[in-house]
Amino acid sequence: MRKAKRSTLVTNLDTIFSKYIRTKYSKNGNVECVTCGRVYDISKIQNGHFISRKHYATRWDEENVAPQCYGCNVMQYGQQYLFAKWIDKTYGEGKADELLQRSREVVKFSDYELREMIELYKQKLMQLKT
Repeated sequence: MRKAKRSTLVTNLDTIFSKYIRTKYSKNGNVECVTCGRVYDISKIQNGHFISRKHYATRWDEENVAPQCYGCNVMQYGQQYLFAKWIDKTYGEGKADELLQRSREVVKFSDYELREMIELYKQKLMQLKT
């Protein structure tokens, strides 16, 4: 069996992490956008990042990610101010600033660590579905 390319591991982790986040916040197959409050079918909601995915230190941090509709996540560039307010309300005052600081750290996950995170989020997703 060939070793998976790093880009494939990142894509696989992004996919399973997104499914986990959207499922975690779903109720009866519906998910509320954390910035506008509208409710969408789980297949129509996105996995929004407060701090951009380009920052690996926070890319797969559950406190940095929440469901967002296409309008808020893409068309309105993530509604960062509203997203930050939601993060502070949900995880405690100052959490958004903490995520911003952490995002500035240079992090390079090994292939092994990426595989471990893939397995972790597969397990977490299975637990939510049972």
